[in-house]
Amino acid sequence: MSKKILMVVAEKDFMDEEYFVPREFFEKSGYEVVVMSSKKGLTTGVFGGEVVAEIDPENFDPKNFKAVVFVGGPGAVEYLDNQDFYEVVQKTEKEGVVLGAICISPVILAGAGVLKNKDATVWSSDMDKRGVARLKQKGALYKKEKVVVDGKIVTANGPDAATEFAEKVIETVDKNS
Repeated sequence: MSKKILMVVAEKDFMDEEYFVPREFFEKSGYEVVVMSSKKGLTTGVFGGEVVAEIDPENFDPKNFKAVVFVGGPGAVEYLDNQDFYEVVQKTEKEGVVLGAICISPVILAGAGVLKNKDATVWSSDMDKRGVARLKQKGALYKKEKVVVDGKIVTANGPDAATEFAEKVIETVDKNS
């Protein structure tokens, strides 16, 4: 198997730092990064970062990757919290590939049913606890921490955790390879 990591970004309004910081770390660790979105082509981040998505859910095979990482940001729920991406998550878990999700994107993993009885974290604020509520509703064991690892699932709570998140994804991949 090649050393590839799939990063899943929203078509519009992914969180730039949650994409670019881990990507740089993954590449420095010797991994090739492939990008997926709801459709192939140019995607844009909240702060104007641009990324070209090479594949869409229809062309996804988890066997091609060591990890599948969902990037957060306001667009994540709008573009990625749906049946197409639930299937990506479920296929990834079934294949035993490491799953990562940062910021609000752990709600996608929860929606796909893979966080039931698993420790996980998600973005929240004093004014907005919807992500925490969604995780708990779907059976996740919410932890108020920056990064949480449970088996082959790595979750993180936002941009400030991007570096530690990337490190834990690689650590989890290496441990399970």
